[in-house]
Amino acid sequence: MKVGKQLREIWRQATGEPSGRSADVSAAAEPERKTLALPAVLSPVQFGGRLMPKPTPMHLRRFAETPVVRRAINVIKDRIAAMDWQVRVRRGVQPGEIPDVHNKLRALRRMLEEPNAVDSFRTLIEQVIEDALTGGYGAVEMEATGDAGRPAMLWPVDGASIRINPRWDGQADSPRYAQAVSGQLESSAVDLCDNQLIYVRMNPRSFTPFGLGPLEVAFETVNQFLSAHRFAGKLAANSVAQYALWINEATPTQHDRLIRWWQDEIEGTGRVPLLSTEQKPEVLRFAQGTDADLRLGWQEFLIRMVANAFGLPPMLLGLEGDVNRSTAAELADEAFRGAILPLAQLLAGHLTRDLFAKCIGWREFEFVFNDLNARDEETELAVQVQLLQAGVLTIDEVRAMRGLGSLPKNGAAQLSAQDDERNSAIALSE
Repeated sequence: MKVGKQLREIWRQATGEPSGRSADVSAAAEPERKTLALPAVLSPVQFGGRLMPKPTPMHLRRFAETPVVRRAINVIKDRIAAMDWQVRVRRGVQPGEIPDVHNKLRALRRMLEEPNAVDSFRTLIEQVIEDALTGGYGAVEMEATGDAGRPAMLWPVDGASIRINPRWDGQADSPRYAQAVSGQLESSAVDLCDNQLIYVRMNPRSFTPFGLGPLEVAFETVNQFLSAHRFAGKLAANSVAQYALWINEATPTQHDRLIRWWQDEIEGTGRVPLLSTEQKPEVLRFAQGTDADLRLGWQEFLIRMVANAFGLPPMLLGLEGDVNRSTAAELADEAFRGAILPLAQLLAGHLTRDLFAKCIGWREFEFVFNDLNARDEETELAVQVQLLQAGVLTIDEVRAMRGLGSLPKNGAAQLSAQDDERNSAIALSE
């Protein structure tokens, strides 16, 4: 038995998942997941070979749990995960040309709303966005079921465990990816074809098969911020002494005696120290003794650099000193257009191309987010009303943009009659 099968059997026993022998007939007919759910729980040892691993996943995830980076990730992730979405017929394709179009649309929506027995669409997409923002990798395994009512099943995959074959020949039946658990030999890796894995790369480049996540860009900045933050915390807690007591012409015996007296009688007691010496002791300060010692300006600069790496204005990370009512709306719109919109379109494109076209084979449909045209509902509604009044869009086109179905013929006729009556009333009043 291969090591990969042994690891999957150990994982089933640890999580209580049914094995292949005890599963019932209906469960056996469903596609089986190939990748492991949590491969990072195993050994961190790495082996060289033809498959290329993504570097430094442990440090990236540790930095992703710090407050400033977590805020930046949540601003983008929560906004995209909360968006309304729809599955529709692609532009340029007539619905009448697709056989059984309504049932296929219903099946695709059910597949995304219930991707597997555990996740919903939101929990699935949140894990993908988290990995994409952290390390530039977001992975989803997809397996076709052959069932017209549920054409595929989806599982989130740890993107750091995915190895990329740089010599992939472009064929659909040849392995392009592989999941190799840390410490596992390359020969035991789980091979995945191009139509079995969605691999979201942020900032793709020509000299490497891997993407570049925002946290990778801000890696050094976050490290410096954590160091400055720890120093400021120790200084504010008075655990770092910024001054010294100097007594001139003291013998070593007097020096040791003073130290013991200070530690035993004065330190931490709140008592007033009394010193009787021939010469007045002098306090030597190593810093200014003000908030400037905390390096707050340096920390603020580093927060701005983290915001730049994620494409967000510093206002959304808690820096509101240079924000007023006239600029807040512009900065919020900049965050939407510069950070949220590109990632949402990237995810929608992967679902359309990889899931609908490659895995299922239904190239006539596409996945879209409904909230990308406008940042808020009022702006979107005003634009749609103006386009409808100008005759640029029809009622069915506006309903499709909002994720609604077409009106029946009698309903459309009633709306058309109401529009004629309203236009006639306006003309008579003029």
